[in-house]
This record gives sequence, C-alpha cells and structure tokens, in this order.
Amino acid sequence: MKKRFRANIRGVVQGVGFRWFVRREAQMRNIAGYVMNLPDGTVEVDAQGEPQKIEDFLQELKRGPSMAIVSGVEIEWLPPTDYIDFRIKF
Repeated sequence: MKKRFRANIRGVVQGVGFRWFVRREAQMRNIAGYVMNLPDGTVEVDAQGEPQKIEDFLQELKRGPSMAIVSGVEIEWLPPTDYIDFRIKF
C-alpha cells in the first residue's frame, strides 16, 4: 500500500537548489510525484511511495539542502494516485 502526501515547505527554499535536492532524494527512494516553486516563495511537493520511504523522505524535506533554511512544513495526506516518476515542474 502506497502513501501519498502534499507538502508546502516554507523558509529559504527557492534559489538554493531545493527542487533538485528533492528530486534526487525522491529518485533514491523510488518515490513518484513532483516538486515546484510557488509564487509566494514556498515549495510544493506531492509525493507517493512505500510508507517507510515516504517517512524518510519527509525527514529530508524538513532538513533540506545545505543552503536552505526550512522554517516549516505543512503536510496533507492524500489518497494514492497514478504517478509513475518524480518531476520538477516549472
């Protein structure tokens, strides 16, 4: 059974390689979904995968890459969908 969430990440998360970090972490865990910058300066991540891999992935999102400063992560749990890979949306 796969788990899926949508998260909104706040802080210094744009212009610091956050999306590339998220994509790399997702691909390492075989997680599908997307990441994208939002106009308000936050980053949205929609991700789906095996439960333990999703929990590990969430911990990495809360940490972020070395240049990021994550000040908050809002998570909404959603029903699984038909994602097949992980993409950066522009």
